[in-house]
Amino acid sequence: MELRPLGATDLRVSAICLGTMTWGRQNTEAEGHAQMDYALERGITFWDTAEMYATPPTAETYGRTEEIIGSWLARRGGRDRIVLATKVIGPPRPGGFSWVRGGQTRHNREHITAALDASLKRLGTDYVDLYQLHWPDRATPRFGDRSYNHRPEADGAPVPETLGVLADLIKAGKIRHVGLSNETPWGAMTFLKHAEIAGLPRMVSIQNAYNLLNRTFEDGLAEVALREQCGLLAYSPLGGGTLTGKYLGGARPPGSRRAIDPRGSRYVTVNAEAATEAYVALARQHGLDPAQMAIAFALGRPFVTSVIIGATSMAQLKTDIGSAEVTLSDQVIAGIEEIHGRLPNPCP
Repeated sequence: MELRPLGATDLRVSAICLGTMTWGRQNTEAEGHAQMDYALERGITFWDTAEMYATPPTAETYGRTEEIIGSWLARRGGRDRIVLATKVIGPPRPGGFSWVRGGQTRHNREHITAALDASLKRLGTDYVDLYQLHWPDRATPRFGDRSYNHRPEADGAPVPETLGVLADLIKAGKIRHVGLSNETPWGAMTFLKHAEIAGLPRMVSIQNAYNLLNRTFEDGLAEVALREQCGLLAYSPLGGGTLTGKYLGGARPPGSRRAIDPRGSRYVTVNAEAATEAYVALARQHGLDPAQMAIAFALGRPFVTSVIIGATSMAQLKTDIGSAEVTLSDQVIAGIEEIHGRLPNPCP
């Protein structure tokens, strides 16, 4: 498994990252342990989780994924074998996450400190290698929103305050590095600017959605990632399973994300079905597994540090990990670009 530098740090992370958000809801603890065992055997040493997981989020499953990772570490040992990343949630939308710190979560000292200490306890470790802000502490387009609605009254903790808290937690040895998630170009550059001005921790990564149905990262953030050594940790490389083709024709396989998530999917939009059909057909035309083609495409982008995969079965996990051995031909890349030109970013 290829190892890539995490920003300008001395850490190197596997090009494929093990996503974990299904553990504790769609997957049992035993299944999560089996996935960790297999991933480690295949050289995947970078694992990503969040305080919010499992998903879809509920009061009953909050923190459960971190607990499953913690029980694996307690049984298997070897914390130093993995690079472990987790996240602190941002402000909820109305009615959301009332069970987390009173439903008033912000990126201030009180909430970040409480969230990290709770995550460390669940994970059974003294530190995390990468601590990420799950989404901004301000009103931004995310999770499928298409437009920015300027609402400065929704701003939470100022960026210097957030970075100051993270600096103290790094000094305390609880965090090694910090990163962003679901962030915008303005947000990324603002964090980087304040870090440089005040000598505060520098963000080393941006974890945003990136896949054949959503290449909006390329519009502004790709340049930030490359010029600022703040690479993309690409989540949802299969568009929530969409790019496998399993949802075509309105299918809802039992146990799948769409079958259990009442929030709906950001990958059900105008042109999503047509684009998915085209990408699946392209893969099959060239003798490729559609999932492996999609993941291999993301792996090959110069601004990508690591691609986060998630699976509910071992068969899916093996297929996804196998993408690291797939090289896309010039003909396949040309086909992808032709489809993207006709049906660009149907699922931002």
